Amino acid sequence: MSVFAATALSVIGNPAISFAQSSTGVDQLIGVGSPTTPIDHVIVIIGENRTFDHVFATYKPKTGQTINNLLSEGIVRADGTPGTNFVKAGQFSASQTGTYATAPGGKVLYSALPPVGTDGAPSKAADNDPPPFATVAAVSAIESVIQDGLPSASYRLLTTGATGLTSDSTDTRVTNGAAPGNGPYQISGPKMPYDAYTASPVHRFYQMWQEEDCAATHITAANPSGCLADLFPWTEVTEGAGTNGATQPANFTNLTTGEGSASMGFYNMAEGDAATFKSLADQYTISDNFHQSIMGGTGANHIAIGTGLAIYYTDGQGHIATPPTNEIENPNSQSGTNNWWVQDGYSGGSYSDCSVATQPGVAAVRSYLAALPTAIAPKCATGAYYLLNNYNPGYFGDGTVNTSTFTIPPSPVPTIGDVLNKHSLSWAYYGAGWNDYVKDPTSDTGSIYCNICNPFLYETSIMTSAAQRTAHLKDVTDLTTAISSGSLPAVSFVKPDGLLDGHPASSKLDLFEAFAKNIVTEVQANPKLWAHTAILITFDEGGGYWDSGYVQPLDFFGDGTRIPAIMISPYSTGGNVSHVYADHVSFLKFVEKNWGLEKVGTTTRDNLPDPVSTTSNPYAPTNSPAIGDLMDMFTFPATKS
Repeated sequence: MSVFAATALSVIGNPAISFAQSSTGVDQLIGVGSPTTPIDHVIVIIGENRTFDHVFATYKPKTGQTINNLLSEGIVRADGTPGTNFVKAGQFSASQTGTYATAPGGKVLYSALPPVGTDGAPSKAADNDPPPFATVAAVSAIESVIQDGLPSASYRLLTTGATGLTSDSTDTRVTNGAAPGNGPYQISGPKMPYDAYTASPVHRFYQMWQEEDCAATHITAANPSGCLADLFPWTEVTEGAGTNGATQPANFTNLTTGEGSASMGFYNMAEGDAATFKSLADQYTISDNFHQSIMGGTGANHIAIGTGLAIYYTDGQGHIATPPTNEIENPNSQSGTNNWWVQDGYSGGSYSDCSVATQPGVAAVRSYLAALPTAIAPKCATGAYYLLNNYNPGYFGDGTVNTSTFTIPPSPVPTIGDVLNKHSLSWAYYGAGWNDYVKDPTSDTGSIYCNICNPFLYETSIMTSAAQRTAHLKDVTDLTTAISSGSLPAVSFVKPDGLLDGHPASSKLDLFEAFAKNIVTEVQANPKLWAHTAILITFDEGGGYWDSGYVQPLDFFGDGTRIPAIMISPYSTGGNVSHVYADHVSFLKFVEKNWGLEKVGTTTRDNLPDPVSTTSNPYAPTNSPAIGDLMDMFTFPATKS
């Protein structure tokens, strides 16, 4: 299958905004109160599927700053080898032969991890089935069509990194093909350059709850949530990315799911990996306590960035309804298997009615939340089947309704777009490939647009209005124009296409680095714009990679693992590290606080208080559930300039 086809899974306000020239020379909105900080424009750039430790495992901050990563914890050394506290990261096998559990029993410590798999990573370059392309000329040809924000100097990155191995086999590039020791291992090495395609670990909802191994009985003073993060490889090799209701294959092994222990890999900044992100971290501010909002994958987490939580199955007219049976999650194990589930998968279950404890999988999560010292409310509307993983949005780009199978019907849930519209504040979602997607979502160029990543593509209030679609849904070429002309909206969401988003197997981290750096460079090339702009570079979720950081339960849906977050602005310089607990919805809290806006909804996470923490443990809020508003990542002058 072509990567283009494989990559795509496939309120109302006044769009006529008036502008005036500000003292900074940058177009400003008229009729809305000024921002409460010097930030007139905020951009969030969202990559794919990397945890904080996976990228920043060996990062050393400047003198005077502290950080929580594999190096600081003594889990690994700067050269990537096991450290004195390597055993802290030990992983277990377990037993789930019946009802789903977030903390299965029968745990046995691995002596060595299962082998690393090649799941999904391209075996060789071929111009007719990228990635990677066989030649730079082929890259130039496609880039001249899609214009997706990759600088020409980086075209070569789309021609390198194929595995040379068969799919779902042992990745002999890692640790010379031997099973890693029981803990995190460095991906890059003599046979595995940083610029290489790798397997993609499982990153679905119930799998991630299971990987985290959360139970109230695990709680300690240092770990008040009781999540141990010690079942990552076991979940990978037993259930993987979903059964779609199929029976377990015969002769099942640790490589049948294709992943092996890919989840435990990390890159080594101390040895030159992720050099662009290291440079930005050295210059600006990062967070070592920023999390994906939802346990699970791309679609649900992007929805949270727009709505503040989640959306549910409807009858297409905005009313709660019940989805087809084969689209309802059932993570109970099939008879005679260890953790091979009844119904889950991209062409299978992705909804749960979490208001009913008897629903498959739901009881385990709700019981855990209820057993915590301070019980956590699930935040599940009665009878609502929430989308927990990836299904196509209810609309195509031209506003027509998508009625295909495994598509969530149009959603009535409000978004931050509705709030911004109400106050005539400008905003846009810039997705690479949008123009081609609108013309033909099934074409090679149209299908690399990430439709499940656009939270507004699910929403009736935006998609049923041609004026709203034109005003707010755009391509990255439009972003370049807005930056150069000084007409950047107040709030911008930016998403690369499937070639450049950094997703394991279908993309590479250095491609997302190149995409993000290009936008930063474009903004800085307009000094008047740069003086009042903040750029947050982050990821949609951890992609199933292991992370050692604290995970705070906020509701039924998450939080999930830590992910990288870099805040770039003239007011976030200095190489600082923020420890304040935050997640995707913290971006909404920042927007709301910066422009004095109301919350997206009454039960959305932007209603949560700012965290209160102790100096002995700055990572776990004492007033949980709580998330920050990102304001601590800036140092603003006493008087706004």
